[in-house]
Amino acid sequence: MTLATLAVLVLTGFSPASLAAQDLVEVVSEPTGTELSTLTVLERWRSDPGTIFDASEINMTDLVYVARPVIVFADSPADPLFDRQIALLNADLSGLALRDVIIIADTDPAARSVVRQEYRPRGFTLLLIDRDGRITQRKPAPWDVRELTRAIDKTPSRLQDIRETGALPR
Repeated sequence: MTLATLAVLVLTGFSPASLAAQDLVEVVSEPTGTELSTLTVLERWRSDPGTIFDASEINMTDLVYVARPVIVFADSPADPLFDRQIALLNADLSGLALRDVIIIADTDPAARSVVRQEYRPRGFTLLLIDRDGRITQRKPAPWDVRELTRAIDKTPSRLQDIRETGALPR
């Protein structure tokens, strides 16, 4: 039983001593905002692969051999190319999730995130990073999920995934 559940029971007139074991039911729910803040980026990504993460909360070394980062850089969140790219990514999140893609956005050059300093984008830039941490694609314009998944499916790490799991690319 969580502390929050216990507090609700006490506030509604139940005393913890009067509760029998059979009266307690474990309720599984979505993590609250407070619980989400205690999860690591990888835990949050695994629970919802469609989440778009801010570059300021990312440590790229945590993602090596775990995920394939797609990083979308822009000089402003109002950049039309940025909006278009996010819309294209959101159109087929399942195709990206099958390929272990984590989406990262950085739209604040003034914040000088570690990710921005490492990859040094100019204006709008789309980066596809393979599981081993190497840049496989650097694009100055938006790409749709079909183009991204085809690029991913040609990488040695993805070909190995396909051989090991027997799963064909979609």
